[in-house]
Amino acid sequence: MKHILTLITILFYSAILSAQDRVISGKVTDENNEPLPGVNIMIVGTSTGTTTDLTGNYKLSVDGEAQLRFSFIGYSPIFEKINNRSVINVKMIPDFEALSEVVVVGYGTSTKKELTGATAQVKAEKITERKVPRLDQALQGAVAGVNISTNSGSPGGSSNIRIRGISTNGDNNPLILVDGVIYDQAGLNALNPNDIKSVNILKDATAGIYGVRAANGVVLIETKQGSKDKKPTLSFDSYYGVQQTAKKLDLLNAREYAVIKNEAFTANGQSLPFANSQLGEGTDWQDAVFGDAPIQNYNLSVSGGNSNSTYNIGASYFGQQGIVGAEKANFERYNARLNFTTDFTEKLKFINVLLFTHEISSGLPENGIGSVLYNTVNAYPTEPLFTDDRYSYLEEVADIINPLAQMENSFNETLVNKITGKQEISYDIDDHFTVNGRLGYNYSIVDFKGFNPLTWYGPGKFANTASNENLDPVIIQVGEVDGGIQLERGASVTEARTTYLDYILEGFVNYERKFNEIHTVKGTLGISYNEESFSALNGTAFNIPNNDIDLADIKTNLAANGYLNNVGSDQGFQRLSSQFLRAEYDYSKRYLISGILRRDGSTRFGPNNRIGYFGSISGAWVISDEEFYNFSAIEFIKLRASFGIVGNDKILPFGYRGLLTGEGVYAFNDVLVNGAAIGRAANPDLKWETTQQTNIGVDMSVFNALEVTANYFIKDTKDLLFQPPAPAILGTYGAGGQSPIINGGDVRNSGVELELDYSKNVSDDFRFGIGFNVTYLKNEVLSVPEGLEFQNGASFGVGGGIATRLEPGFPIGYFIGYETDGIFQNQAEIDAAPEQRNAQPGDLRFVDQDGDGVIDFGGDTDRTQIGSPLPDFTMGLNLSTSFKGFDISANVFAALGQEIIRNYERQQPYANQLDYVLERWTRPGSSNTVPRVTTGLTQNTVFSDFFVEDGSFVRLRNLQLGYTLPQAWTNPAKISNVRLYLSANNLLTITKYMGFDPDVGSPSPFSAGIDNGIYPQARVIMGGVSLNF
Repeated sequence: MKHILTLITILFYSAILSAQDRVISGKVTDENNEPLPGVNIMIVGTSTGTTTDLTGNYKLSVDGEAQLRFSFIGYSPIFEKINNRSVINVKMIPDFEALSEVVVVGYGTSTKKELTGATAQVKAEKITERKVPRLDQALQGAVAGVNISTNSGSPGGSSNIRIRGISTNGDNNPLILVDGVIYDQAGLNALNPNDIKSVNILKDATAGIYGVRAANGVVLIETKQGSKDKKPTLSFDSYYGVQQTAKKLDLLNAREYAVIKNEAFTANGQSLPFANSQLGEGTDWQDAVFGDAPIQNYNLSVSGGNSNSTYNIGASYFGQQGIVGAEKANFERYNARLNFTTDFTEKLKFINVLLFTHEISSGLPENGIGSVLYNTVNAYPTEPLFTDDRYSYLEEVADIINPLAQMENSFNETLVNKITGKQEISYDIDDHFTVNGRLGYNYSIVDFKGFNPLTWYGPGKFANTASNENLDPVIIQVGEVDGGIQLERGASVTEARTTYLDYILEGFVNYERKFNEIHTVKGTLGISYNEESFSALNGTAFNIPNNDIDLADIKTNLAANGYLNNVGSDQGFQRLSSQFLRAEYDYSKRYLISGILRRDGSTRFGPNNRIGYFGSISGAWVISDEEFYNFSAIEFIKLRASFGIVGNDKILPFGYRGLLTGEGVYAFNDVLVNGAAIGRAANPDLKWETTQQTNIGVDMSVFNALEVTANYFIKDTKDLLFQPPAPAILGTYGAGGQSPIINGGDVRNSGVELELDYSKNVSDDFRFGIGFNVTYLKNEVLSVPEGLEFQNGASFGVGGGIATRLEPGFPIGYFIGYETDGIFQNQAEIDAAPEQRNAQPGDLRFVDQDGDGVIDFGGDTDRTQIGSPLPDFTMGLNLSTSFKGFDISANVFAALGQEIIRNYERQQPYANQLDYVLERWTRPGSSNTVPRVTTGLTQNTVFSDFFVEDGSFVRLRNLQLGYTLPQAWTNPAKISNVRLYLSANNLLTITKYMGFDPDVGSPSPFSAGIDNGIYPQARVIMGGVSLNF
């Protein structure tokens, strides 16, 4: 027995020693089966490991139960369990493709794996597949933290780009650079989306490399370049489509309108305006105003290169007419582009970017009282379109006119000629240093001409000033009398020319060096000088002969004894001189840190605050490259953090200076004489707004197919610009806001962003991809300058009171008004309620916010927050799939949690109304939501939540189906690729909002969410073809 136990013990320990002494060997290769030297091989959970030799071979003593981790820079880590094997060969897979993509970060590039900040990229294919006129429209729903809202759906209409919220009561537009050249947001009209290679968006403080202009984020746009050693490739893309009205309002028809107006007049003791014989369907003004309109685009480019040079040359035409006004609301764009690079030597490189744009546009009055759609909505359906072979006039309401006549006689045209260029020289001093010098510039001439015929619009209504483009069917001459009014001047023509020039000179040095294969140091040091200037001249001439547009010329008019008025000129400039530094270090691409410092000096600011310092620090930790990491499902995971301070210089040029105002209101010896007073006091301490931003983020790739990016941010902006009312003792002249512009106030934006992108190549014939992003954002004003409780914004209706406000504790531009609590059903309820002036059964019941027993209609005590134009959530969903030659893609955008003010209804007795009024109160218990109708005096028209609606919406932005012809069909014709496609924009919108379009934006934070009759975005159906030769 003793010998048996001894034998068992010897065998047991022998087995243990044998397991511990197992030697594993093998070979590591790359994706092309080539040996891969220097691969790290570690026993998971220990510090024991080895590396592959020059032939990719390795040997390592391990435990039979151990797990090995193979890792190498640029490749995804691989985990292998021993499982009693002695030979383990491994093929390394390159990192998830998205991690290796080049990202532009400002004066340099990086890869997504190496990024330490919150930077997003949108590629060319995502832009071109959406088939939109403007680049910013293609970004809606494409990136978390970036919200695109629409100012107007008219041809050439603009959008707003808001990166991580609204931070100021002024200009919230981001800094936009195209190939390093500064663009304003309006300038995006000049860009052809087909010319774009990528859009890179710097969302956090790592945008600090742009200093005083980076507070609202930075958008870096790259245009397409050629490729070296590539034969010429000719590409042609064209589409033609039809635009349609996506939605019309549910307005009263003639019969319903007559019933409602008869009831309203009866309630006020007036005679009935309509007899039964007048009841019927009547005129549908929307059908008359809206119509189908064409949209078309043609794009031609050729690209290629040899061993020393690359080129990409393109030309394009885009044309769009309006669904309202057709050619009266027209936009055309002609583009010519030349991009080329040349290597003069192995070290010296020249880069050229040149773009010429010619735009022709015309427009109609929109988004306000007097606009075409405002008149369309309010015009009464009992009036015919025409009377006696001419347009009818709408006699009963002073400020509502026939919209068809208005469109026909609206004459204006804007011509834009613009040249944008960049010339850059790059010189490689050695393997580590590169010196760059560049000149970028924009030069544009904008010519405007508008003709305003002298017109009659009914009794007492005529238009003969340059500021009123309304037209009536009857054209009258100077000296004729209308309602006792002698007209003293005739039709007018306004002409204006504005010239813009801005240029930027920059020089910078990039340094990169690697030490011992694991330490990498990078640096950028540079200077920048930017100057922007403009000059403008305009004039208006009256008494155009015969009211004839062909004679509408200032020179011709003056020769015909006309006279010139409203002559004006303007000019301005600003200069910015800057120095900047960025330093970066990484250890084995695992630990990364970056620091930025920038100094800016600007003429925009007061002499005591011309210089500003900005900067950031950021870092990242690639956890998946750690030796202890053994979670194979997540191949890559990186934690990021950044903190920094950036600025916003978008303030009124020379706003720090005082102004003198000349006025003839001074009395000397009982005689009024001319004199001068301080119109605005100076503030030599005026400076930039400052934004402090903190960001924490994580990037992951899962199963080599799913890319995950999440960010949490806090963005605090201080030193906002205010102009509080001036005390009388200051001695300034003029009503309202004549005090100096000062800095003060704080705003916070905080939120969470999440982006998910999944792509899968199921086979050579079948692939699909899903992208989803969502942003939660909270906006709050933290403080305003001392002595100022709030800043009022836009108004509601005509005399309806202030509707928006900036005030601590609320979002910027929140809606302030009266909260309703149903409808008074009888006199007993009125008697029991707080005192409400002129209240009658059927009127809105307002909430007594301060509890004093009286509804205050003249002050703020009973007004409260009743909405906000800022969405709580924005979302984007992007789907794509292809099978054999077929492909399909879809883009969905959603904005949730915002409200809209319905401000396009004219509160006048004869104005038409939406059909919700059919649910009005008529007797006790009949309605508790819609008040009675009357022409008498009520408080139902003051601004309250009755006029505020849920503005949330989900929109199918684009749906596209394509088919690529087999190359066996196209190659005989020397065509490498032919793709046919059908595309549709704005196919479906899900919303509760009653207006034309829930996407209601505004450049001003005080006007956002106020629908004054916005020109809606059209539904577009188009077909196209893409050819490559």
